[in-house]
Amino acid sequence: MLVRSGHGPDGSWEVAFGRPHPRLRPGLISYRGFRLGFARPRRRLETPIGAATVVFGFGDPVRILRPGRAPDTLVSLFCGPTTTPAVGEHGGRLAGIEVLLTPWAAFTLFGTPQHELADRTVDPDELPHALDIGVSELAGALAALPTWQGRFGLLDEVFTRWSAAGVPSAARVVRAWSELVRTGGAIPVPRLAEEVGWSARHLENRFREQIGLGPKAAARVLRLQRARRLLAAGRGAAETAALCGFYDQAHLSGEFKTMTGCTPREFTAARRSSVPTADGAPGADRLAGEATSVVLASGGSSVFSNT
Repeated sequence: MLVRSGHGPDGSWEVAFGRPHPRLRPGLISYRGFRLGFARPRRRLETPIGAATVVFGFGDPVRILRPGRAPDTLVSLFCGPTTTPAVGEHGGRLAGIEVLLTPWAAFTLFGTPQHELADRTVDPDELPHALDIGVSELAGALAALPTWQGRFGLLDEVFTRWSAAGVPSAARVVRAWSELVRTGGAIPVPRLAEEVGWSARHLENRFREQIGLGPKAAARVLRLQRARRLLAAGRGAAETAALCGFYDQAHLSGEFKTMTGCTPREFTAARRSSVPTADGAPGADRLAGEATSVVLASGGSSVFSNT
């Protein structure tokens, strides 16, 4: 486990990173605990990633804005894989634990057909499930513990019980998802279906049920995720487009704008700006080694103005 903290002109922050117990992997990807105590509101752009998210909030709410949807204000939340961006806003003080998990593991834990939750952020306590403790109740228990290590240990215990009680995902869905991730979304859907021994139509139906997106949409997310990573590492747009399987640079730019709310140039410039590090706090990318998020200036213009 790794804990980082700091103080700046605008307040203080603490972030704790942990890995779920090996028995929960690869379904559960990571734990990230956070305590933010800033004097001013904060806004953060979240781009689509190939993972589902559960946030156990410790009291203060976050306001989630998505293009074409009314804002949601939640303390704890669940979000599956999406093809659209979101902006999270809070008053400056926020605490909780963010858990990233594979989409098929989210299906096992919560049992809800994942396509019903596509491009949405919901209160996880409203999802039908057979859990032995509610999410808000668990969030309270986590907040009451004195250490991040103790909190992550409790999550290991609870997720082990939830996984055992849930409906297992189809092995072929897990295999197909793993192959999409391995190839960065580059494998054609007909070939993917052939490799797992299903028709393309059946693969589509099972993906929508247990992943939330069809295989083609999931491939778009994973392809763009790889493109963001390459751009953040300093690769040019034309080279990135070729490496990630886009037709050309214009195709990359169009997909980028649709799925993140900004162009590749705007995204790269925003990540290089001083906003994420002005108070010493990290940019808080959601996946290690990935370019997933941008801390925005408070009160700035909406990234959804042209989406």
